[in-house]
Amino acid sequence: MIKEIIIIALLLASGFFFFVGTIGLLRMPDAFSRMHATTKSDTLGAGLAFSALMIYRGFDVVSIKLLIVLIFVWLTTPTAAHIIAKATYNERNGESK
Repeated sequence: MIKEIIIIALLLASGFFFFVGTIGLLRMPDAFSRMHATTKSDTLGAGLAFSALMIYRGFDVVSIKLLIVLIFVWLTTPTAAHIIAKATYNERNGESK
């Protein structure tokens, strides 16, 4: 019973952060603000969702794979956001690289 409550709470929190990120994407005025809102909430939402899935499955091979995917998301989302922000900054300032 407690396990199901924790899973539901994590999934609801995950859905909340994904929703807030979507609202931020639609409401923010420029690319930098939109990127900040979506990457922060996306990383946290994915972390909560994967945590709920790992608790649901218990400790097995699938949970280890979910953890690997979660680490991959934690590493690639901020890196991609940084690259996009740098490209946008360079485009606005007329720099070629």
